[in-house]
Order: sequence, then structure tokens, then C-alpha cells
Amino acid sequence: MDTRRILITLISAAFAGINIYATDLIVKPGAYAIEKALQQAREERRLNNAKDITIRLAEGTYSLNQPIIVRPEDNGTRIVADGNVTISGGVKITNWHKQGKMYVADVPDFNGRPLEFRQMWVNGKKAIRARDVEDFSDMFRIRSLDKAKETIYVPAKAVKKIVNAKYAEMVLHEMWCVANLRIKSVKIAGDSAAVTFHQPESHIHFMHPWPSPMVTSDGRNSAFYLTNAKELLDSEGEWYLDAKASKLYYIPRKGENMNTAEVIVPAVGTLLKVEGTPDNPVKDVTFEGITFSYATWMRPSISGHAPLQAGMYMTEAYKLRPKMIRPNGDHKLDNQGWVGRPAAAVSLNCAENVSFTKCSFEHNASTGLDYHTYIKGGTVDRCKFSDMGGNGILAGSFGPEAHEAHLPYDPSDRRIICTDLNITNNLITDVSNEDWGCVGIGAGFVKDIKICHNEISEVSYTGISMGWGWNQQVCSMSNNLIKGNLIHHYAKHMYDTAGIYTLGSQPHSFIEENVVRDIYSPSYAHDPNHWFYLYTDEGSSYITVRNNWTPSEKYLKNANGPGNTWENNGPNVADSIKANAGIMAE
Repeated sequence: MDTRRILITLISAAFAGINIYATDLIVKPGAYAIEKALQQAREERRLNNAKDITIRLAEGTYSLNQPIIVRPEDNGTRIVADGNVTISGGVKITNWHKQGKMYVADVPDFNGRPLEFRQMWVNGKKAIRARDVEDFSDMFRIRSLDKAKETIYVPAKAVKKIVNAKYAEMVLHEMWCVANLRIKSVKIAGDSAAVTFHQPESHIHFMHPWPSPMVTSDGRNSAFYLTNAKELLDSEGEWYLDAKASKLYYIPRKGENMNTAEVIVPAVGTLLKVEGTPDNPVKDVTFEGITFSYATWMRPSISGHAPLQAGMYMTEAYKLRPKMIRPNGDHKLDNQGWVGRPAAAVSLNCAENVSFTKCSFEHNASTGLDYHTYIKGGTVDRCKFSDMGGNGILAGSFGPEAHEAHLPYDPSDRRIICTDLNITNNLITDVSNEDWGCVGIGAGFVKDIKICHNEISEVSYTGISMGWGWNQQVCSMSNNLIKGNLIHHYAKHMYDTAGIYTLGSQPHSFIEENVVRDIYSPSYAHDPNHWFYLYTDEGSSYITVRNNWTPSEKYLKNANGPGNTWENNGPNVADSIKANAGIMAE
């Protein structure tokens, strides 16, 4: 690492006779360059009582072997990009050789182990993991399912190519989520085929009632596509990884020269972790102008992926017989579920006033930025989130993994709850492009959060999702604000959706002066009419929804609790509100 210290100011002040330095550390790309700079900054504090330390990253790509971890010892540090700076979890694939219409390359080991991945980018454009359809409107639909046998029946012609494929996957459309199911067997009988799946996702998938595969009388059965089989590799822009042989196959797009193309695959799961403790949080750290790219997420290849909502995957779920009568007057509950949380390119736990300004999160497998638990304060401002497999931004707990998802969450240690976070003036586009049930911004059990003046577009499901718990009991959520956002071109693949969607009781919360317009009409949606501009779902209580511009009053209030107020929403809202929505001028 080329690091040098520049003492910008020396304050010879009478602070107990101690000189206090404001220090810049200049860093150039190299192995563990940022980690070494963080360590040097800690030493400056320890030995010289340095204050106001800024780590300046020179232009270039900082390639990682493991996550960068920012700790309480780094409190007060600014990490700033000087020029175009990318923190990358990716590995370049080189030395391509032509093999028929395909090109093939050896995949190097990473950290001493064979490298597996679920994404690939060529010259910055996401390539397509080999699949059976180019246009999702051409997806086949299931015929029936047998939950007891954990079997789905499909048209034989849909799966004839992959009968002998060992690691193929089915991506199954299920109302407001998609499930990734690793195929165990395909048995063709006549014009139908029985498909079974690997554990643990098979058991979870056939036990949980919501969301579920659709088998209807009107022919709108759940659609699906197949992926991850060499037999499906037949179109330009598609790739297949033979993980056993560490061989990568690709059919170039027109204009791509594989002798010069930059091919990158993701290798590191989380690029940056901000990790304190409840009693010693990371404080007052800022990141400015940095791009975070090429983070991986491999859980779906290991355990499948059966989500409940917003990408939260089920670890256990089942139907209740008879339904549970809730003591607080909520409608009856017919299922139980426990969820885990998808990985993020950048994650924060136990952090206070940690902020990201003018950063970019792009080309990542799952969530971009995740403010998880024990969060107080902080700002995400003027950042860009694009080309994300999962959620753009997550905020707050969605309950610990031991917490049943439909219960209110009200921990005795309120520090757990994400509070006072500001998410403002961000551009969020082309997120949820793999896990279609993910959202632009997803907030769980949060308090005093402000989501204001963001622009969200090209999302597969919902623009902004606020709240969790499907329950009207007052708990840890309150005083939340969703204001002045512009949400358009949403619900690209999934319905039972809205531009802005809420769950649970959130006293003194407001949804106001937003603009929601331009929804997609996917032909494979389970119910072509079940979409909305604004949607207060189960348990939503004590929320004021006012002065939001939408092309029509297509809203849903489903199983709401008390105290909601709806005022002046629709196409007749003042033009000034329409004009002011979205990212504010600097």
C-alpha cells in the first residue's frame, strides 16, 4: 500500500497541553489498502490524539478477499473517494477460448477454494445465467402440485432438455415472491412431467401456505422458468458455470470481443461491514463518493430460496389448522413463519450516525445497503442503487430469526430498533432483477425514519415497503415519514403490490406528497387486477395518507387496524406536489 500522512492542520491549543491534528491519509489501490489505512488511523488517534481523520482513496479499483470491517476504534473517520473509486468483490475471468459458438474459460480458485457464483458481468453489463426462455412472457405454467409428495407437475415439453441436468433450478412465480428451487429429479410420463426438489427448500416450500404456487380454474397457474443447465445455453449473452470442472461457458453478444472483454464474477459476500456492539457502537463515520460492486450471495445455490416477502427467506413455515384467533381483535391468522435475511453488499449493525453520501451500489447479487439492528441516526443521501439482484436499501430488523414473523416485535432493549435514519435524494433503479419479490426500499420494525425525495423505478415488486408483522398491535414502530418520493415503472414481474405499501401499527406515521405512476402489466401476474398505487396491508394502523398524486384512486386497505386517515389522494392533488416529488436539486 502506498499511504502517506499529510497533516493538514496543527492546532497548538491548550487542551491539557496536547496537540490535536486533523489528518488525511492518502491511499492507493493495493492488497488490504483500506484495512491498513484504518489501522494507521487508529494508531494516529492512539499515539498522537489525532482528530478529524480522513482516509482519501485514490482513483482505482480496490479488490477484496474478505469484507472490510469498520469498528468502534474507527469512530469519527471519513472515507472519501478522490476520483472514480470502486470497492469490488469481483474476480476477472480471462483467457477465453472459442468452442463452437461458445467461449470457454477456466475459473480460478478464490481464497484457496473453487469459486462458484450466480452472476456474471461483461463490460459492465449483466449477462444471463442460462435459462429456457428469453422473454418471460413465454414462461410455461405449472399444471398441478402434490404437497404431500413435494412434487410439481409441469408440461413435459417444458423440462425435456434438463432431464439429465444435475444442478438445474426452477424459478417459480408465487403471487408476490419467486422461489428458487434446486431440481432433484424430472420424470416424464406422457405429456406431463413430475419435478421434485432438494432439501431443505422442498420441505419449506410445500409446507408454507403464503405465498403459494397458484393452480386456478381460469388457467392463470403459476409460471416458471428453468436455469443453470448447460443444456439451456443457447442464446447470446447467456453463460453457464460447470462448477465441478471450474469451466465457464459464454455466448457473446454482438460486438463483444472476448479477447478484450472485461468479464467479472462476484466472489466476496459482503464488501463492507460496520460492526459495533450495543454498548460500544460505531459512531460518526461517513463514506463519500465510493462505488460498491460485485458482492455475491450463494445461499440459493446451497439451500434454495423460499421467501415470505421482501426477500426475507423462510427457515420454517406451516399452515395453522384451525386458524389462530388473535386476542387483540385482528383477523384470524392461518399460518406461521420464521425468516432469515438476505446478505447485503454493505451492512451495518450497532452504528450511530454512520452515513453514505454520493455513493453508488451497483452490480450486486442481493441487497445493496442494509442498516440492520442497533441503528441510531445516519443518512443515505444522493446515492445511486442500480443493477441489484435483491433489495436496494433495507432498514431495521424484520424480527430475529427466532421471532415468528406475524407477531409484533417490541424488544425490552429499544436500542435494537433502527431509529432516526434519513434516506433522501437517492436514485434507485433496476433493483430486484433476480429476486423479483424484493423492493426498492424496505423498512421493517423502525421508528422515526424518514424516506424522502427518492426516485424509484424499474423494480420487480414494490417501490417502498414500510413495516412488518401483519398485526395491528402497537409495538416498536412509530413516527415514520414517507414524503416527496417519485415512484414509477414498478411491479415489473410481481403483483399484490403498490408503489408504497405498509404493514403493522405505526402511530404518528405519515405518507404524503408522493407521486406514484406507471405500473407494469406482466402477463404472468397471478391476478391482473391485484395491483395498487397505495396499499395499507394487514394490521396497518394510525397512519395518515394524504396529498399523494396518483393517476387514479386505485388503493387497497386490507385488514387494517384503527386510526388510519386518508385525505386528498389521487389525480386532483396540487400540481406543485407533482412537480416537487423526486430528487431535490442540490
